[in-house]
Amino acid sequence: MNLIGQPVDRIDGLLKVTGEARYAAEFPEARLAHAVLVTSTIARGTIASIDASRAQALPGVLLVMTYQNAPRLPNGGKPALAPPAGRRLSLLQDNEVHYSNEPVAVVVADTLEHATDAARQLRITYQSSAATVDFTQAKPNAHAPDRPQGRQTDTQRGSFDDGMRSGAVRVDATYTTPIEHHNPMEPHATMARWDGPQLTLYDATQGVSSAAQAIAKTFGMSPADVRVISPFVGGGFGCKGSSWSHVSLCAMAARQTGRPVRLALERPQMFGPVGARPHTEQRFILAARPDGTLTAMRHDSLSNTSVIEDWTETCCMVTRMLYAVPNQVTTHRIVPLNLGTPTFMRAPGETTGSFALESAMDELAVALHMDPLALRLKNYAEADPQENKPWSGKSLRECYQIGAQKFGWSRRSAAPRSMCDGNALIGLGMATATYPANRSEAAAIARILPDGTAMVASGTQDLGTGTYTVMTQVAADALGFAPEHIHFALGDSSLPRAPVSGGSQSAASVSPAVRDAANQARSQLITLALADEASPVYGIALEDITVIDGWVTSRSQPGKRDPAAAIIARSGGKPIEATSTVKPGDEKQKYSFHSFGAVFVEVHVDAELGTIRVPRVVAAYDVGRVLNLKTARSQLMGGIVWGIGAALQEETLLDTRYGRFTNANLAEYHVPVNADIGALDITFIDRPDPYINSLGVRGIGEIGITGVPAAIANAVYHATGVRVRDLPVTLDKVMGALQV
Repeated sequence: MNLIGQPVDRIDGLLKVTGEARYAAEFPEARLAHAVLVTSTIARGTIASIDASRAQALPGVLLVMTYQNAPRLPNGGKPALAPPAGRRLSLLQDNEVHYSNEPVAVVVADTLEHATDAARQLRITYQSSAATVDFTQAKPNAHAPDRPQGRQTDTQRGSFDDGMRSGAVRVDATYTTPIEHHNPMEPHATMARWDGPQLTLYDATQGVSSAAQAIAKTFGMSPADVRVISPFVGGGFGCKGSSWSHVSLCAMAARQTGRPVRLALERPQMFGPVGARPHTEQRFILAARPDGTLTAMRHDSLSNTSVIEDWTETCCMVTRMLYAVPNQVTTHRIVPLNLGTPTFMRAPGETTGSFALESAMDELAVALHMDPLALRLKNYAEADPQENKPWSGKSLRECYQIGAQKFGWSRRSAAPRSMCDGNALIGLGMATATYPANRSEAAAIARILPDGTAMVASGTQDLGTGTYTVMTQVAADALGFAPEHIHFALGDSSLPRAPVSGGSQSAASVSPAVRDAANQARSQLITLALADEASPVYGIALEDITVIDGWVTSRSQPGKRDPAAAIIARSGGKPIEATSTVKPGDEKQKYSFHSFGAVFVEVHVDAELGTIRVPRVVAAYDVGRVLNLKTARSQLMGGIVWGIGAALQEETLLDTRYGRFTNANLAEYHVPVNADIGALDITFIDRPDPYINSLGVRGIGEIGITGVPAAIANAVYHATGVRVRDLPVTLDKVMGALQV
């Protein structure tokens, strides 16, 4: 069979469009109680008093849990795992308040309405302290993080000073990106049930295995006593990659009440306790010779973290590897604020860092009077300049070529404001996209069942990306079974362990394990048939045997074939089972693994109103082997749409007087809608990576957003002559210059 790469429809599609797919907050339980989270209204201080009498007297109220009566946890509730695997949580172990919207109580009742009403009757008095929430004022308190996400904090290669002296053309600019919040359609939600010492959690999570481990550590339990189930996730984008406070609080409430408890965050509670993309301020210094050869590059990144945990937006990672510049310095510094701890958000560091880098490259191209694409080709890195390793595969030149040709880049005139259509100023911009190709250890199990169907499983997750579908395709090709005869199971920590669905690693990690387990099961099936005198294929040479649609079949004599159900029945009726654990070897010591892309954008800017539209985006990507053309295209479309939002709309607004976000809802936190999106033209190079895994597959979940904000900002400059260095690019930032 040859299903890999085919645009197979989503296996879970019918369940979703008919409402049959169950998410974390939708699982029924007998005697289910409902919890409501209560969060702080100050940014820093202590809880002076709590009056719960009115709340506790209301009908149906089962528990008002505060720091005064919450169960004491091992180590004071502090994480036994290092961040970000173990976050610093707010688990009602003391009366301290570190940021506004921090969890301070949980109210549980027999209905959601009763719990909501009781939560509003809770009276909390605070003793406020001066909070640090203004990024600009807090910058003097910045410090260097300790190996953010296990990578170097700062780097230096060559001599930056020598490079500056040899580069006559220079750019020195600072770029900023705002705080952004994830806001998946499904908010965070958890349902907890205790059966004696065993805890079952239905949780909206990007990592069932890692969530089970984190909860076990928090409660001092054996991991074998924690089971996390998450068959469907209504979007995650990084915020559901960690087990946040509400998960443990829900489990604590269930233990206290002796009943299953469901806790779903309200939309405003998505702003603070479950992470965000932090604010960044990035200074770029570039120097180049008149022919465009880069001689020096410096990238200094400053971003906010919380006062309870260090989190670093690793903006400089793209800068270190993308261009062949001999002299380079990169630094990361973080500013503690009384805000919730930031976290992974689709392409963390790469989204924000590529905006600054690719904007600076565009500014350098302008200063050089050079085509922006030509400048990138001039400084094309044939090997990883930071790691001094060859790429595992790189087809970026082809991406540039295909993207430019399909977009019509050659018709672009160089001068700003030189292209128009009526009252619309037309801008054409481009940028490079990139994201590391990650992979972790993963396990899978494959069973061929007595009825001739197969079950394949791995403890991975489907965030809506199509994991059910692509893993079924991989299993079908390996087994030789039709996909409709395969059930792929995931989203359960009791299944063979797989990594968190973050860092674009699920497909690259899980698919080789699925393939290997399925291949083993297929081999066992063939062995049984060839050894069975009653089988039509008995005595046929192994090299002449294949499996087609669940039948062990002779290649040279197709009429000689034996169905899997009959083979198993004659051998005793027990399922055939194989397990596999696949992990990376030493390939990362030999090669640098990244995916690449080229993004070309056309914008129309109203010459009088300054409104910005994006009628089309053309992009080409080198992401290794594509498992499913349809789901892969959807992933890249989603990333581009988010990139458009990051460029033009997304921004969480902070009231520095109170440390509260003022647009903490989907009415005022702006994201793109259908009318904001024009034509999206996506091309895949579809060239397997020969070194990353047995299938040549890299992840694609995050590369789609990278490069897009910079390409749009560059296009806006080309249209208007206004260089906007502070995202989002809104009409007020260009309108003043348009009236001149």
